[in-house]
Amino acid sequence: MSDAALESVIGAPIAGFLLVLARLSPLFLLAPIFSSSLLPRRVRGTIAVGLAIGLAPVALQGVRVPTDPGPYAEMLVKELLVGAAFAYVLMGLLTALQAAGTLLDLQIGFAFGATVDPVTGNHGAIVAQIYGLVGVAVLIAVGADSMIIQGLARTYDAVPLDGFPNMAVLVSGVLAALSGILIAAIEVVAPMLLVLLLTDAAFGMVSRVVPQMNVFAVGFPVKVIVGMLFLAITLPFTAGWLADRIAPTVGDALRTLRVG
Repeated sequence: MSDAALESVIGAPIAGFLLVLARLSPLFLLAPIFSSSLLPRRVRGTIAVGLAIGLAPVALQGVRVPTDPGPYAEMLVKELLVGAAFAYVLMGLLTALQAAGTLLDLQIGFAFGATVDPVTGNHGAIVAQIYGLVGVAVLIAVGADSMIIQGLARTYDAVPLDGFPNMAVLVSGVLAALSGILIAAIEVVAPMLLVLLLTDAAFGMVSRVVPQMNVFAVGFPVKVIVGMLFLAITLPFTAGWLADRIAPTVGDALRTLRVG
């Protein structure tokens, strides 16, 4: 297909709009809040198109969109890659919180009764679901949605439409976000894990002193009570940790993008 043929099919403005939409799309598949299964697909699609319409004049300013199929397809793939890298780093924040909940579920015993998580649509136990719902509520309360949209707009300063990202920096940034998920999860639940470990140790000593006691039957409800009690105590601190992490996480996502 020639340049004129492609331009006659979609037109230069529509071609530019599709490039902007390509960078936006991974946000609604990976990023917290925007990718939540609580939002119907039609709503997410409508928001994506609306944001693309708003960002298109800024992103396309001074940029010549190629109408040749080869360079245009290359640019489209590049936009998907840039958007996916930005959204993936953001995804690590809520994933760390849900991983923290999963660690607690394993220690308390709630992992035996996993149900469908309403935020992600995946199977998750009680504490992981609580952390996921609280995380989304905190992100909305602190205005994380506007921070993410502003960060997405700033990606066009880091990697314009006609620029290509530095792949070494992009890959290292994504790997750093991936490696930090477990560390962040342990930071969140370290006090509760210590309490549950001491509870297990106490029941181990009791089983030595009173061997005829069914420690499992007694210990399971006690661990549930202790776990839920300390969950209620530590949840405000977890919310504060999440609120403090959103701005640095958006900054980390932007630092993964640099023109090569």
